[in-house]
Amino acid sequence: MSEQRARGLVPLLCWPAAMGRPLSPDHVDAVRLEEVLAADFIEYRRRRLPFWTDPTPAPVPEGVEPWPHAPGPPFEQWPGLTPAMPVTSAGPTPEEAASSLLAGLIETREFGLDECCLVLVPAHRSSDALALIGWSAEAPLPLLCALLRSWEDRFGAQVVAVFGSELHVSVARPLVEAEHASRLALEHVLSTADNIVDDPPTPFPEYATDLVGRTSWSFWWD
Repeated sequence: MSEQRARGLVPLLCWPAAMGRPLSPDHVDAVRLEEVLAADFIEYRRRRLPFWTDPTPAPVPEGVEPWPHAPGPPFEQWPGLTPAMPVTSAGPTPEEAASSLLAGLIETREFGLDECCLVLVPAHRSSDALALIGWSAEAPLPLLCALLRSWEDRFGAQVVAVFGSELHVSVARPLVEAEHASRLALEHVLSTADNIVDDPPTPFPEYATDLVGRTSWSFWWD
């Protein structure tokens, strides 16, 4: 991977059908990430607050366990981006973390992997790869790529694979302090991915706690 990146090529596993019309990095450059996330959080909180403040379980079909009550993020306003994790000589490089995630996907025979091909994307950073292949998921691509750029800078995150509408990201410098977990979990929520706290239903504090020490993140959109 290091040699390919030195040549300005980012390796990416993806379904051929997932590639569409490339999105210029200029569209990602134009995203004012903090401003967009702050505005998105206001709208997200407005829509979800009635559910967060009502502990009454939502009705479910007979024989189905009620969804756990989700109190939502512990913020009344956008708290700002999660602080970056420092680079240390003890941790893996982003390329090593990406290779480890790829090996794990192969070992577990992740669903959809056998339909993937290896694409070498002409990009200088992995966070631009999805824009340059024109990833055709339901994700808000400019915002998602802006988030990925920021995660790459702060956590050594690398885009490793996309299976249809599913995204797998390696993390070289995961969170080590629980006090920042809620802020990072909120960034994940505001990516608009459907699996974050919603599918399967996961209380926000539980999702946040699980991010501490976690070396890979996955997202999917319906």
